[in-house]
Amino acid sequence: MNTSEPLLGLLRARQRVLEIQTKLHRWANDDPDRRFDDLFNLVTDPCFLLMAWERVEGNKGARSAGVDGRTAASVRERIGVEDFLAELRDQLRSRSFRPLPVRERMIPKPGSRKRRRLGIPTVADRVVQASLKLVLEPIFEADFEPCSYGFRPNRRAHDAMAETRFLASKSYEWVLEGDITACFDEISHSALMDRVRARVGDKRVLALVKAFLKAGILTEIGTVKESVTGTPQGGILSPLLANVALSVLDEHFAEAPGGPRSTTKQRWTRRQKGLPNYRLFRYADDFVILVSGTRSQTEALLPEVATVLSTVGLRLSVDKTLITHIDEASTSSVGASSGTRSGEPTGITSTTTRPRRPCGRSRPSARRSAG
Repeated sequence: MNTSEPLLGLLRARQRVLEIQTKLHRWANDDPDRRFDDLFNLVTDPCFLLMAWERVEGNKGARSAGVDGRTAASVRERIGVEDFLAELRDQLRSRSFRPLPVRERMIPKPGSRKRRRLGIPTVADRVVQASLKLVLEPIFEADFEPCSYGFRPNRRAHDAMAETRFLASKSYEWVLEGDITACFDEISHSALMDRVRARVGDKRVLALVKAFLKAGILTEIGTVKESVTGTPQGGILSPLLANVALSVLDEHFAEAPGGPRSTTKQRWTRRQKGLPNYRLFRYADDFVILVSGTRSQTEALLPEVATVLSTVGLRLSVDKTLITHIDEASTSSVGASSGTRSGEPTGITSTTTRPRRPCGRSRPSARRSAG
């Protein structure tokens, strides 16, 4: 692919990017073991950078400045988009580009007095991250499991809710609502990069991704904090990288006996033998596991989930993880959540009609779950 074309108009750029994304996705889908070795030229392609700029400028966060004090509007007014992107492209291609620390902003967590960290990158870093995402997302989308709904093209939390309600109306009567401790802060960089390398062989792209992970954080009190783990919320690339890491959980339950890849006959045979069947649904770092089985079989998943998450440096919060029988939940509200991300529910946790206790302490239901 010739990536040295001059800067094109927005419509032509959009068409070119879409065509290349379609090819990347098809190639990744056709060969699950393929590693892509020539992606850097796409990341620095004028069309990809222009589309990346459009997404950054059109985002509501465009008014927020990073550590350099620049906003998208100030870049347009004082430098000009064409000159800005040309300079950024030169820096990338000369390997002189270095991400700056993200600016820390602590914001309230919905429904809580606690606060969570938002990391605001510079405009230049946002554009490069957006270009990386345009290139990498079609590749990893070929690998992501159908049970993953958060921050993915054409997938919504409402779709996960519909599936959870459907399965809950059948024999999936136990619900494990998982809580991951500080997910975006604790993802292991080495484990994440190993999963990225499984698909990306271009060392220049890998170096860029790693540089963003290690860029650091300028705290609210003005000190620079080293990034040892995690991918700060607020970065354009962060949701994709989080999905790459958390897909280890999706893959585990997709391949497990009694999971979605089991046939109807296999699932029926398992229930006749008293063995459970499972369905996992995940929206970013929120997930539920529906179990057709018993409470004790649902509880037995806790160490299994914890072990899987530990492979990417994450911890299951046992105190906040809940196990609920469907009789204790409103089947019309399984999947509801109080907070929103861009107008969508933040998760797919179930809403109950009575107080719930953490998984280790809630009482067994009087009803026996159906086969």
